[in-house]
Amino acid sequence: MKRTNYKYMMLSLQPMAALVMNLLLAYTVYGIARIAYLLENYSFFSEGLDFSHLFNLLLGGLKFDTSAIVYTNALYIFLMLFPLWQKETAFYHRLCRWVFVLPNALGFALNLADSVYFPFTLRRTTTSVFQEFSNEDNIATIFGTELVRHWYFVVLFIVVCLLLFKVYRTPKTTAKDFSLKPHRLQFTLINILALALMAVFCVGGARGGLQSGVRPITISNANEYVRRPVECAIVLNTPFALLRTIGKSVFFVPDYFPSPAASAMVFNPIHTPRKVEQPTKKNIIILIVESFGREYIGAYNPTLEQGRYEGYTPNIDRLIAKSCVWQYSYANGHKSIDGMPSVLCSIPMFVEPFVLTPASMNEYTGLPGLLSKWGYSTAFFHGANRGSMGFLAFANKIGFQNYYGRQDYVADKRFGGDKDFDGNWGIWDEPFLQYYCEKMDEMKPPFMTAVFTVSSHHPFVVPEAYKTTFKEEALPIHKCIRYTDMAIGRFFEAASKHDWYKNTIFVITSDHTNQSNHPEYKTAIGEFSAPLIIFDPSGELPVGMQEGIAQQIDILPTLLGIMGYDRPYLAFGCDLFHTPASETYALNYINNTYQYTKYGYTLQFDGKKVTGLYRLTDTLMKENLAGRVAVEKKMEKELKAIIYQYMYRMVNDKLN
Repeated sequence: MKRTNYKYMMLSLQPMAALVMNLLLAYTVYGIARIAYLLENYSFFSEGLDFSHLFNLLLGGLKFDTSAIVYTNALYIFLMLFPLWQKETAFYHRLCRWVFVLPNALGFALNLADSVYFPFTLRRTTTSVFQEFSNEDNIATIFGTELVRHWYFVVLFIVVCLLLFKVYRTPKTTAKDFSLKPHRLQFTLINILALALMAVFCVGGARGGLQSGVRPITISNANEYVRRPVECAIVLNTPFALLRTIGKSVFFVPDYFPSPAASAMVFNPIHTPRKVEQPTKKNIIILIVESFGREYIGAYNPTLEQGRYEGYTPNIDRLIAKSCVWQYSYANGHKSIDGMPSVLCSIPMFVEPFVLTPASMNEYTGLPGLLSKWGYSTAFFHGANRGSMGFLAFANKIGFQNYYGRQDYVADKRFGGDKDFDGNWGIWDEPFLQYYCEKMDEMKPPFMTAVFTVSSHHPFVVPEAYKTTFKEEALPIHKCIRYTDMAIGRFFEAASKHDWYKNTIFVITSDHTNQSNHPEYKTAIGEFSAPLIIFDPSGELPVGMQEGIAQQIDILPTLLGIMGYDRPYLAFGCDLFHTPASETYALNYINNTYQYTKYGYTLQFDGKKVTGLYRLTDTLMKENLAGRVAVEKKMEKELKAIIYQYMYRMVNDKLN
């Protein structure tokens, strides 16, 4: 009799035993995905990644894997342990197998896809990605290209899906095993208990712990395990990052200061212009060059590779020789949609791309809106389809009077039409910049325009006519940088022949950085290094390398300062020509960490405490000086004031 009871107890435990084995299989799949993610992007993580630290990162990742597995397998767990003996049939367990395999296969696919996308964002993908690409009609083409280029991930996906299906364990029970009423009761009681135990496990797993005071873990909790912000991507997994950002409020006002007025005593984004006798209403032309990192420009890197580095931009090098540039200059984000608000509105990226958050519906304007009210004609140019990346809506929002995209270029009979389409993103840079130049001849001065180029972008190709001119180099992007540099050189050559040229201020920057092959540009601050070049053909502005720090959000206040703009405005940057070099700064946000660069240091702050402080001269960010430098407290207070002002104004619609 005892042996019979033991037998039926073991049969009753079969669903729980199978469930545990299959959940371990899910953990294995997440582990494979993390290793694949790490290997695909190893150059970003290799610095200081010894075995013990890697083990700590992988161990930390288990907490986030548990949360993702619990959420994506909740239905499966319930179905397996549902305490009804009649469910123990072959059909029911085939159903359970598919309920297990499909979500975990999807989670694996998301992790693999994100490992390919990581170099463009340097973080795990969140739900904002769906808004970011909602206006694109070429995603299928890009996706297909990546499937071919990363064929090994396709093979790995197939192998893992087979693993999920073949290794999956099915309970060795049938409803016929429980023909007697006592055995049925035993099955029910055991599975009710198992379901209760799993409920506790699921709650603890989803929250990141069961101890009191533990709130559900978020992507920011990954910072507990890392030495560098970029390493958060190893600790996290993509299903978790997506699940944790569904419908979440992005901005909230921290308690760093008792009131906006108190924080404004430390940092006030409202600029009151200095008085000038006579404003100078020059034309303004801003070139936002896709992926045009500072690393690629020889003139910025005279000591790189022991002074032998030439870079890939001879035309930009010649332009820099007669322009104003800064010792340090940075982008404020990692995406094209980060660059637009930074360059044109002086709004940096904190937490999520501003234009993808509910705060994008606030009342705000930008340089074109301010100048339109000051008598300027304004226009935005982008060689992609109208509406691509949401740029058309954004351009309208911030006050551009006109927008010109791929369709407008094609309709202009003076140019090559759709044969100049690159097959991926938009019109090749060379012809589109010539179109841009000619269209400004039709504008009433003074005018303000901005152009966003497209050619130095993944999948990193150049026009057929230039394939023998611009060949493969150290990185795939380098040939594209050479092509775009040539296109910019020809743009300036054409512009110099127009009447408006000498009465124009040109600004050249990038939307963000991209592929890198020098360690100095792979650090948490180095990866934001972007050009900021101001060229005045009249020679009225300073020329040469200036001391201090410049960033994209300085462009708006600096241009308004040059022209003598006479009305108050909001900007999170500073006027570079009327701010002491010692007071200039840069703001970045990477993997739940704010970075504030000033006074010769880069401070890292996770929202609660300082996690890092590095000298700017420590180009590889080797020595963390947190807690050892007197200026740290001052920097922390200033950064908190900036964050407070940013969040308060986002939440309360105070961006005007």
